[in-house]
Amino acid sequence: MTSTPPATRSVTALAVLVCVALTACGTPPAPAEPEPTTWRMTVTPGESSSWYAAAEHFAEVVEDRTDGRIRIDLFSGERLSAGDPAAGVEQLMSGTKDLSYNSTIIYAGIDPRFGAVNAPFRYTGYAEAEAGLDGPAQEAYRVMAAEFGIELLGFGESGFRQLTNNERPVRTPDDLAGIKVRIPGIGLFTDVFRELGANPTTMNFAEVFTSLQQGTIEGQENPIDVISSAGLAEVQQYLTVWNFVYDPLILGINKELFDGLDPGDQDLVREAAAETNELQIALNRERETRQQAEQLELMDTVVLAPDEIDRFRAAVDPLHDHYEQHVWGAELSGLLAPGTAR
Repeated sequence: MTSTPPATRSVTALAVLVCVALTACGTPPAPAEPEPTTWRMTVTPGESSSWYAAAEHFAEVVEDRTDGRIRIDLFSGERLSAGDPAAGVEQLMSGTKDLSYNSTIIYAGIDPRFGAVNAPFRYTGYAEAEAGLDGPAQEAYRVMAAEFGIELLGFGESGFRQLTNNERPVRTPDDLAGIKVRIPGIGLFTDVFRELGANPTTMNFAEVFTSLQQGTIEGQENPIDVISSAGLAEVQQYLTVWNFVYDPLILGINKELFDGLDPGDQDLVREAAAETNELQIALNRERETRQQAEQLELMDTVVLAPDEIDRFRAAVDPLHDHYEQHVWGAELSGLLAPGTAR
């Protein structure tokens, strides 16, 4: 029987030990799952609004379709900017937050061109407003938003803005004389309400309820959903339904964030946004019908007839012409006018 030389036995043993050690190390561990990315999104009104309900839908769709890779934290009442919507849009521009629903009126406080769609009495109803914002006008707004570092993901809607006050029913321009009306911080609204004889005052919406309660202001104007969700009937006596301004919402995402997504995620976000805007608009209009009926029971309500609205339109037409020529530009204003509009 032949014996194995000691040197050979040592080499063999070493080889076995190396194999055991390698086996012990085994297959490299699977890479850890990446931490989910969290985006922050704000809306201006409270959690009972159609804005917030739609934002919840958007968050759910994005999280579901990315298998949890992207999550969205929602904040109502512009809580990330202490209730200041204009500061909130600036946060979106800088990337301090990621997404928001904000009215074009708030954007107009940053660049007045955004307020072209908010021209007083531009549209008589939703069909005209939809036609006005379709196609080239929406692309024009997309280009403007991109100038400020925001990717426009389409439009929702806050609806037509109505008037409430504690002084008297408002049926004619003369009825507005001297009433201290809270307005958002946009020069167009200041000019319009001054032209109509009111005393316009700007303040954050978060301060409106208390200011009405304390008599610091006597009136305000907002869409029915905002009036209802904020409970303003508790501190207001008179409601005028006059469809003063059509108020669309920009669903915006920080452009640097959006441009950094891979094409598949960009498509996913766009699709989720389109669904969300469609849902928000449908929900807003369904609620408006119900809420307006509720507000009629809670406040002394005047619903203006077309000829009564024409008196207000005639009173502000010179301002409209001035803004079209010197602020918005005739081209943008023309894109917003459907064939049946003025």
